[in-house]
Amino acid sequence: TISWKCLYIMLFETDLFFSNHFSFQAFGNAKTLRNDNSSRFGKYMDVQFDYRGAPVGGHILNYLLEKSRVVHQNHGERNFHIFYQLLEGGEEDLLRRLGLEKSPQQYHYLVKGHCARVSSINDKNDWKIVRRALSIISFNDNEVEDLLSIVASVLHLGNVQFAADEQGNAQVTTENQIKYLARLLAVEGSVLRDALIHKKIIAKGEELISPLNLEQAAYARDALAKAIYGRTFSWLVNKVNKSLAYKEGEFPGWRSTTVLGLLDIYGFEVFQHNSFEQFCINYCNEKLQQLFIELTLKSEQEEYESEGIAWEPVQYFNNKIICDLVEEKFKGIISILVSLKLDDAIKSHLHLHKLADQKTRKSLGREEFRLLHYAGEVTYSVAGFLDKNNDLLFRNLKETMCNSENPIINQCFDRTELTDKKRPETAATQFKNSLSKLMEILMSKEPSYIRCIKPNDAKQADRFDEVLIRHQVKYLGLMENLRVRRAGFAYRRKYEVFLQRYKSLCPETWPTWDGRPHDGVAVLVKHLGYKQEEYKMGRTKIFIRFPKTLFATEDALEVRKQSLATKMQATWRGFYRRKKFLHMKHSAIAIQSWWRGTLGRRKAAKRKWAVQTIRRFIKGFIYRNHPRCPENEYFLDYIRFSFLMNLKRNLPKNVLDKSWPTPPPSLCEASQLLRQLCMQNMVWTYCKRISPEWKQQLEQKVIASEIFKGKKDNYPQSVPRLFINTRLGNEEINAKVLQALENEAIKYAVPVIKYDRKGYKARSRQLLLTQNAVIIVEDSKIKQRIDYANLTGISVSSLSDNLFVLHVHCEDNKQKGDVVLQSDHVIETLTKTAMRADKVNNININQGSIKFTVGQGKEGVIDFISGSELLIAKAKNGHLTVVAPRLNSR
Repeated sequence: TISWKCLYIMLFETDLFFSNHFSFQAFGNAKTLRNDNSSRFGKYMDVQFDYRGAPVGGHILNYLLEKSRVVHQNHGERNFHIFYQLLEGGEEDLLRRLGLEKSPQQYHYLVKGHCARVSSINDKNDWKIVRRALSIISFNDNEVEDLLSIVASVLHLGNVQFAADEQGNAQVTTENQIKYLARLLAVEGSVLRDALIHKKIIAKGEELISPLNLEQAAYARDALAKAIYGRTFSWLVNKVNKSLAYKEGEFPGWRSTTVLGLLDIYGFEVFQHNSFEQFCINYCNEKLQQLFIELTLKSEQEEYESEGIAWEPVQYFNNKIICDLVEEKFKGIISILVSLKLDDAIKSHLHLHKLADQKTRKSLGREEFRLLHYAGEVTYSVAGFLDKNNDLLFRNLKETMCNSENPIINQCFDRTELTDKKRPETAATQFKNSLSKLMEILMSKEPSYIRCIKPNDAKQADRFDEVLIRHQVKYLGLMENLRVRRAGFAYRRKYEVFLQRYKSLCPETWPTWDGRPHDGVAVLVKHLGYKQEEYKMGRTKIFIRFPKTLFATEDALEVRKQSLATKMQATWRGFYRRKKFLHMKHSAIAIQSWWRGTLGRRKAAKRKWAVQTIRRFIKGFIYRNHPRCPENEYFLDYIRFSFLMNLKRNLPKNVLDKSWPTPPPSLCEASQLLRQLCMQNMVWTYCKRISPEWKQQLEQKVIASEIFKGKKDNYPQSVPRLFINTRLGNEEINAKVLQALENEAIKYAVPVIKYDRKGYKARSRQLLLTQNAVIIVEDSKIKQRIDYANLTGISVSSLSDNLFVLHVHCEDNKQKGDVVLQSDHVIETLTKTAMRADKVNNININQGSIKFTVGQGKEGVIDFISGSELLIAKAKNGHLTVVAPRLNSR
């Protein structure tokens, strides 16, 4: 059972689902005099819900589409929405393919109501919704094109015109429309043209072709338009049902579903001109009213009688007599449906006004009859009743449609219709049968009703027509329903259900009642203090008259639930906690036992391993000096491993660090190789990080080491001092000297003291090294230039003095002899000179004295003597004596 509010919400959401997503609104709704969006067909939909309450599937049944609206509309009404939406919203290319124009005024089927455009309807926006909805229900582009071709073909059919020839036979005058129809319906144009103006009759196995007059041709054209549209609508319903079908694969494991049925069907219709459609619609409403009476008023009162409850029946109008008048077999209007026979068969019926009295006869036309429905009197015009009921489509038109290559038309027109010789059921009979099936469906459900009250006929908000509302309340039977409900009982339940729900409110019935449910309920209501007028005890049910009594019982149940819940919670918590404690205790004991066993096994295994290790270690130590064997392999491996781990922790930090752990005897060779590899690696790493400038510095230091290390006393003092690129900048060298050197770049310059060859007088000079020569400069003059090729050697003493001699070729006339010089940076100066002149191997380090050429075959001698302090002077023997302190650093 669901509440009215829930049902209303579901119905409203279903309408949105129905209109916005599946476009039935476009194909089945139209503007009428009383509603701008009136459903011109009935629909019943089953919605399937899964265990979570989410919709997972559905199925739709449709009833009595108003096909006559396709070809005719009353003044102020429109055709179905889809025609106007297609013209207003369709793209130019689409309309060109369909042969349509934008203006609805160009189509006869759209102008008969004289209101093609309505301010409250936005056809262009609705067209977008329709196209989106078609894609949602899995329409591909070809299916959409085929469907719209059918819609366009209906408009073109309405524009087919006829003219009579000399014999009075109809001929098609709009050949252009036939061409469009042939293309849109995918049929032969000539065959369609002949089918519209001829009728095929089969009599005794022979085919007869009979021409049609103008009236018959117009009827055939309209019948074809209605048949095409009606069958296409049914095809669309089936297409939607396929997309709505519940697919078990998408919801595995949840096969059972809950079904909610929703019936949305036309209401009672009374127009100025009421025809066959209004007759069927009102007949449907009579059947639904009959069901309403059966399920509410009649069943309510019958239940009181069957339960033995004292009851004064409420009088109400039972419309079964009207339903029988319409549908009774052989005697009902549907069975007869011929005006004259209608008069003869049921002219005396109380609810049929045709020939009842003189006054009534004067108010009715010749082709009219009046039915007294539950909602009031309705006058029907029988004009067109038989044609609409027979819904006849000529055989040759059916054959033409069966040969269509349009997939939708081909499915709508089944070829078995051509071979079936059984007379087809009339529209009213088909509607009656489908309505009977609908009644069976509704009777199998637990229906809830939503009664819609129309406030006014002007379609205006906030306006209530009291007369109209009173009329609706009256004919809907709401007053009788209220009287029954007010006089009856608000609540009734079987004794078993009532006792099961409320037994906790009485100590005698709680927690169980062993007797009859009837007696248990009697004890329960006595304990609750029900007054005699508040309830009645039936044969199988208890009836409670006033809602307040039930509400008080429910309030007491809520209070009782709280106390019961508290008690149950306390009991459950105690049980749960004890169970949890016992489980935890058992688990703790199991874990402790397991853990103790694990620890014991681990400890035993560790002891065993320790004993075995010690035993192998001792045995290995005993056999340590033997060749490798099983007895000593563990010990030797351990010693090696220990050495390697110790080596890993104590590797040298840099190339100057000479420390290295002492290896065991078995790893001496390996240790030496590892040491070499380590040193090579550190050297390679160090070399990789040094810059080009530092590399040059190191190269010079290496050359200096090769030349002077261990040979000259003051070499060690030069080791920590960096060699610099030059000791004199260009600004300290005379500009004339620089100009004289022209393009020769000075690679190194240093101030020196030159000693004359005669007298050994000390003079300040500058020593310049270029790419090709050694140049001695005095102020702005170049005093001597010694090309590297003419430089035969360099002599220097082993003491700590700073004198050195540049030896040159005696044959060179440009040279005056060897040059005696003194430099404060003698190691740096001689290293750079030797590297530039490529004379590294021509530096002589002498002890005692140095001989040098003075010129013209004469020689000079420099004597070097150790002393306490540096002294340079000419001795009496004519030699240059140099006294230099001896340094013990060599």
